[in-house]
Amino acid sequence: MKRLSLVLPFLVAAVALAGCGSSGSGANVEPTIQKALVTQTAGFQPSAPVRPGKPVTVSFKVLQPENGKLVTMTKFKTGSGPHTGVHMIIVRDDLGVIIHRHPPMGPDGVFKQQVTFPAPGPYRVIFDVYPASGPLPNFQLTKNHITVTGAYRPQALPPPSTSTTVDGYHFEIKKVTPSPLKAVQPSLMTVTVTDPKGKPVTFTPWYGALAHAIFFQKGTLNYFHTHVCSPGAGGCTSIFANSKVTGTSATPGRMTVGVLLPLPGTWRLFLQLQAGGKILTAPFTLRVGP
Repeated sequence: MKRLSLVLPFLVAAVALAGCGSSGSGANVEPTIQKALVTQTAGFQPSAPVRPGKPVTVSFKVLQPENGKLVTMTKFKTGSGPHTGVHMIIVRDDLGVIIHRHPPMGPDGVFKQQVTFPAPGPYRVIFDVYPASGPLPNFQLTKNHITVTGAYRPQALPPPSTSTTVDGYHFEIKKVTPSPLKAVQPSLMTVTVTDPKGKPVTFTPWYGALAHAIFFQKGTLNYFHTHVCSPGAGGCTSIFANSKVTGTSATPGRMTVGVLLPLPGTWRLFLQLQAGGKILTAPFTLRVGP
């Protein structure tokens, strides 16, 4: 079962309510296991600014408290669904660029992933971690940042729109139930996707799901991530407080996306899926009421 992951400054309890690919603000909020020792990343690279358009290896390991000291975590959830391993989501501060990867772990517990940053600017790195066991189904680590050199011109978010076209693929929000979107209110967003010829897209599983809905709040970079799966598949239910949503797709070109955002404000939705051999990212701006 997927749980929502929300990271707010000094709000560790929110992380205990979380799940794959969801969470994030400016603070490094991690589950406190002991008063002096908390789960954290170590050996994070790159530590120096990098250049746009040039591949760079992002590497790190996860440390967890054990017997009064920090040790490398090497056991993570496995399986066919999306709630496994470690998810790495990198977003530029203005929400103009997003990079989503599931890096592999080496035998020494070090995760490595080659990434190419398309444009200059400051980037936030979020790790959504699924331990094999423990008090939390997952948690987020958000301390790390990467600076990409060059002239950075922050982009203003576009106003809300119900449609967008990416590489010739057309995404359209048909309806939201209930509407309008409100904080801590579960909603289902019906989205259609057609290819450049206007035909419904057949969704191909990617990172364990038919689609990934990644939400970031403007300014704070609070983060939330849900999944769209086939009906009856496990690991696609998101929970916050006493509410939950499940995203599904049983028909080509049509899906329901679960939305359960914990705070009001302006949010950016990145809807990601695989179709026609491409990974597509469709961005939408959302207004969420109190």
